[in-house]
Amino acid sequence: MKSLFLHPPSYEGFDGGAGARYQAKREVRSFWYPTWLAQPAALVPDSRLLDAPADGLGLTDVLPIARQFDLVIMHTSSPSFAADVRTAEALKDDRPGVLIGMVGAKVAVDPQRSLAASKAIDFVAREEFDYTCQEVASGRPLSEIVGLSYRRVDGTIVHNAPRPLITDMDALPWVTPLYERDLHVENYFIGYLKHPYVSFYTGRGCRSKCTFCLWPQTVGGHRYRVRSPRSVVEEVRWVRDHLPQVEEIFFDDDTFTDFRPRVEEIARGLGRLGVTWSCNAKANVPYETLKVMKENGLRLLLVGYESGSDQILHNVRKGLKTDIARRFTRDCRELGVTIHGTFILGLPGETEQTIRQTIEFAKEINPHTIQVSLAAPYPGTQLYEQALANGWLSENAADLVDEHGVQIEPISYPHLSAEQIFHGVETFYKNFYFRPRKIAELTMEMMTSWEMTKRRLREGVEFFRFLHAR
Repeated sequence: MKSLFLHPPSYEGFDGGAGARYQAKREVRSFWYPTWLAQPAALVPDSRLLDAPADGLGLTDVLPIARQFDLVIMHTSSPSFAADVRTAEALKDDRPGVLIGMVGAKVAVDPQRSLAASKAIDFVAREEFDYTCQEVASGRPLSEIVGLSYRRVDGTIVHNAPRPLITDMDALPWVTPLYERDLHVENYFIGYLKHPYVSFYTGRGCRSKCTFCLWPQTVGGHRYRVRSPRSVVEEVRWVRDHLPQVEEIFFDDDTFTDFRPRVEEIARGLGRLGVTWSCNAKANVPYETLKVMKENGLRLLLVGYESGSDQILHNVRKGLKTDIARRFTRDCRELGVTIHGTFILGLPGETEQTIRQTIEFAKEINPHTIQVSLAAPYPGTQLYEQALANGWLSENAADLVDEHGVQIEPISYPHLSAEQIFHGVETFYKNFYFRPRKIAELTMEMMTSWEMTKRRLREGVEFFRFLHAR
């Protein structure tokens, strides 16, 4: 079947691609690559990957494109599901014969109600959906495809047997050639990464048990299954040679640093390629491994500190204490590794005091930049079940975003309101960035950057003078 893999239109500036850790409109415009959608697209010959939000496309732009395809597979999420259903209905109204399916954590954990939401949705894929999508596109009867829930002609909903997790990660095709073929890499921007950047996964699953984290609890699982170092390095080589405008590679694995001998082997291979790269990491990587990574092109680590309260870290099963995070951060600073630190307000155990404690902790360890999020109880996570059981969820909790696509705080506690948690984010940012030490650091950085820019301009002028003289 001629197949379209669609990240559907959504709110203006909505970063909800199958790669975004949280689907929402950001304070600063950003777009992650739709990696989870690109992977099955790479398995289907003559398919097309279309990322409508990143390309600035609305429904009227997407409809004529979709008419060319027999099968449309859409990535959806809890925050975007209602809008995605409307897109599916518009596609079906425009071309009644088109087969429409949905993938993503939302439909994986709630296939029955997802299909019941609209007759325009013919099937949803559960678990890891790469080969499920491939089999649908090949024309195999839906009744024979494991990992699939679908609607029969008579309207009844059927759930096939579950699909086992993929174990041979090297068997999956690379996603980056799909980026080159179907996407515009310049459209993807993350404030703490060099632009343009490319991100992809070198493995799936996460051995950590954080109660709030979506992907390991819904699609990826808690077993970290990885590609071989050779495969990873060769894909980066391909990016270097075919997308020369790319300034940085980002490895989006939940905890890329878990298998340290593998990370060091990959790092040495990247060092030989001479590329700049960054990755996610837990705040427990030993100095020796960090040193190997830094010496071979590592620029930045994206680190989930979450909280400055050891009790909250224990409550969410983070598996890490603040003293370990302090040591790790000192090691990174000594080696010259930049850190983008992420924090969450509103996790179980949060109080006004722990919010202040986390702000002071962030100021103390002083990562280069920070991101402060609101606790998001995604369906399928332990946090959601815990919030439901304890009555912490507000009436509009299912939406997770407001009418503009901006994240809301759906959790409140008897001693701490959702409004207090929400305003804590602004207080956090102000206290972290508007202090003399940080202002001085950023001012110096801007001055250094400006001096470098002026030097490059002077070099450019001299070069043109040289050419003119010849």
